[in-house]
Amino acid sequence: MVHVVLLFLLLSAGSVFAEEKLLTAKEILQNMVKAMAESDYQGTVVFLKNDKLEAMKYFHTASNNKEQERLLSLNSPPREIVRNSDEIKCLYKLTRQVIIDHRPYEHSFIVDAPKNLDELDASYRFDVVGEEDVAMLPAFVVAIEPKDDFRYVRKIWVAKQQFLPLKAVVFGPNGLVLEQVIFTEIQVNKQTQPVNTIAAAKSLLDSPETPIAAETAQAAFELTALPKGFKEIFFSRKPLRKTSGQPVDHLLLSDGFASVSVYLEAKQDNAAADSGVPEGMHTVGAVNSISRNLADAQLTVLGEVPASTVKFIAENVKLRNATAP
Repeated sequence: MVHVVLLFLLLSAGSVFAEEKLLTAKEILQNMVKAMAESDYQGTVVFLKNDKLEAMKYFHTASNNKEQERLLSLNSPPREIVRNSDEIKCLYKLTRQVIIDHRPYEHSFIVDAPKNLDELDASYRFDVVGEEDVAMLPAFVVAIEPKDDFRYVRKIWVAKQQFLPLKAVVFGPNGLVLEQVIFTEIQVNKQTQPVNTIAAAKSLLDSPETPIAAETAQAAFELTALPKGFKEIFFSRKPLRKTSGQPVDHLLLSDGFASVSVYLEAKQDNAAADSGVPEGMHTVGAVNSISRNLADAQLTVLGEVPASTVKFIAENVKLRNATAP
């Protein structure tokens, strides 16, 4: 009888293990995207970007197919960032300044992932490479490896039970960590709100300060070629610098995980400190950027991609209706 019980337990354990193994990397990520859109959860998140470490309280709620995210800084300068669907508001509490932006191409402060991963097969490989505990929760480790040199390697730790992302890391070509976000603690199905912060800032957060210019139909430039997998996602024309008020064309490109921004701004007559970005290639953490002159305008391409990617895109930008290349 004892042997029968032991055999049953072993077979049961083997069944559970097999069921877990039946989940492919794509299925895990698809479950993650769904869980992120539908779950209420909160926790403490640590961001490592540009060699800077910052801890923030994170709150996520979902209701009627609408999401809200909130980030509260735990250290100075005190600030709060709120995302309501595609609208993002940042409140600097000391100055009471509110900055408002619209980003229909972003879906999370933690990690962005497309709903249809099959479209990325030409650009990435997806593999489950292990299981680890993060924030005291067991998690799948999913590796997202590019098939070319135009994007970075990524790994996402996805909770086995809740399918929420617990950790995400971007690796450079040498295997070093460029960026990282990790939950140090997380509570699921919690709808509590930050205490005495949203209420105090409500009048400011609801104000129409810093209006966003209406989107225009077409940029003043066009792209003659793009790295495989990248697509045009979003275009806007609006001032980015308070001093000049000069409208800037902004075209966002994405391959589903990595994003690249292309900016075109008319050159300024004066030599103000904020009138332009120094020409050449620049690297800060995982972000590479390149700036160059394009007729009487300045072109800047930047994104969380290798330097070769922004260089390729910048070399394939030309002005519309230009008489010469």
